[in-house]
Amino acid sequence: MISIVVACATNRVIGRDGGLLWRLPTDLRRFRELTTGATVIMGRKTFESLPDAYRPLPKRRNLVLSTDSDYVAPGAEVFRTLQEAINACGGDCFVIGGGQVYSAALPRADRVYLTQVETTCEGDAFFPALPEHLWRCCEESDPISENGHEFRFRVYDRAA
Repeated sequence: MISIVVACATNRVIGRDGGLLWRLPTDLRRFRELTTGATVIMGRKTFESLPDAYRPLPKRRNLVLSTDSDYVAPGAEVFRTLQEAINACGGDCFVIGGGQVYSAALPRADRVYLTQVETTCEGDAFFPALPEHLWRCCEESDPISENGHEFRFRVYDRAA
C-alpha cells in the first residue's frame, strides 16, 4: 500500500523556504507512530530539511529521490525516480514530501493521512488537491488546538 502523510493549510500550502510553517507536537507524534518501522520516501529537499538528529529518520528505511546521479544521502538509499523507489520497497511505503513528490505520488497512492491546519498562509510548496470523485474521507478527528493553530486529522482512501 502506498500512503501519503502530509500536513497542509486550507490553501494546500505545506512549506516555505525549505521549512514547515508550524510546530504541532501532536502531529509529529502521529507521524512517528504511522511511519516508525516502515519505509519512507521523500525528495532531496525534504531529506535535507530534516534536523541533523533526525537525518535519516530513525527506525525507518529512508528512500530519497534525486535526479542528481552523484547525490549521496548518508544513512539513506537514493533513487532517481519515484517508481524505482516504490519498486525497491515492494510498494509498501509512506510518501512524506515535498510538493513535487506528493504530486508524483498521488495518482499511485491508496491512502492519504492528512493533517488539515485551519489557516491560510503564503508558501512555495503545495499539496495537490484531492478530487472528491477519487478520494473519500473515511476518518476525521475532532479539532485539536496547539501552539496557536487549530487542526484535525483526516484519512482519505481512494474511491473504488
